[in-house]
Amino acid sequence: MIFKYSNSNKRYHTLDYYYKNKFKSKVIKISLNAGFSCPHLKTGGCIYCSKIGSGEFAGDINDDLITQFNEVKKMMNKKWQGKYIGYFQARTNTYAKVEVLKEKYEKILNLDDVIGLNIATRPDAITDECLDYLTELNKKTYLTIELGLQTIHEKTAKLINRGHDLNCFVKMVEKLRERKIDVVVHIINGLPYETNEMMLETVKFLNNLDIQGIKIHMLQILKNTKLEQIYIKNPFNLLTKEEYINIVCEQLQYLKEEIVIHRLTGDPKAEDLIAPNWVLKKIDVLNGIDKYMKKYDIIQGQKQTKNEKLIDF
Repeated sequence: MIFKYSNSNKRYHTLDYYYKNKFKSKVIKISLNAGFSCPHLKTGGCIYCSKIGSGEFAGDINDDLITQFNEVKKMMNKKWQGKYIGYFQARTNTYAKVEVLKEKYEKILNLDDVIGLNIATRPDAITDECLDYLTELNKKTYLTIELGLQTIHEKTAKLINRGHDLNCFVKMVEKLRERKIDVVVHIINGLPYETNEMMLETVKFLNNLDIQGIKIHMLQILKNTKLEQIYIKNPFNLLTKEEYINIVCEQLQYLKEEIVIHRLTGDPKAEDLIAPNWVLKKIDVLNGIDKYMKKYDIIQGQKQTKNEKLIDF
């Protein structure tokens, strides 16, 4: 069985399928570090965040953006050829004056074969002026905004020091979609003390929002983070690889088949990782998900629910 939104043996809506169907070409994302900061650092930042703000595989911050782009492109071109999307990945990539954003974004858009931008940011870091600029940008190129949610549960959000509430996230999704800007949401499985049911509730809630894509991550304990300090002082259970595969496959069953799966696990740098070690074997995890879905005849969206109200604002 081949899922209708896949051009391989996957049973979920693959990003490769989405890009090839939309652009009639292989599309390669080039990760960049534009040197932005994060407004949340003033209040300590998220407890799991590394010193470079989730941009471990972005370009070298010591290089200018064009050099970064060309270096990553050169490396990627050893495996693939196609068109490119500039991925502003590290930290909060709308946290600057619009003139600064415009200079950085459009420098990449002016490069040959660049067809769009992915911009990772926070829902509380997009001003009205920024929204107006993004609206104009979206008319000129293929634009995607990536928002970090991680969980819908406020108790967990406070524990991880996320710095914004669920209502803030929902309102920003609505504002972006009113402007026809695509939204990709990041969630994390295995956050401290969350149950499988809580992780499923996060996906069920997102299923009722107008989002176009999702990135699913496993909680990683990295060196020199507040999470490392918490874990050493009061160790909490981390998901095993098998538990992670099981919950991801269950989540995929609830996600609408139209939602594009941008990521199913993360890949930290080995030298930065405290635990769990199994996340370093990304291919094993992805293959495990494929095998599990095939074994139990799972496809994305088969348990999809509609209008399930889980949160009162």
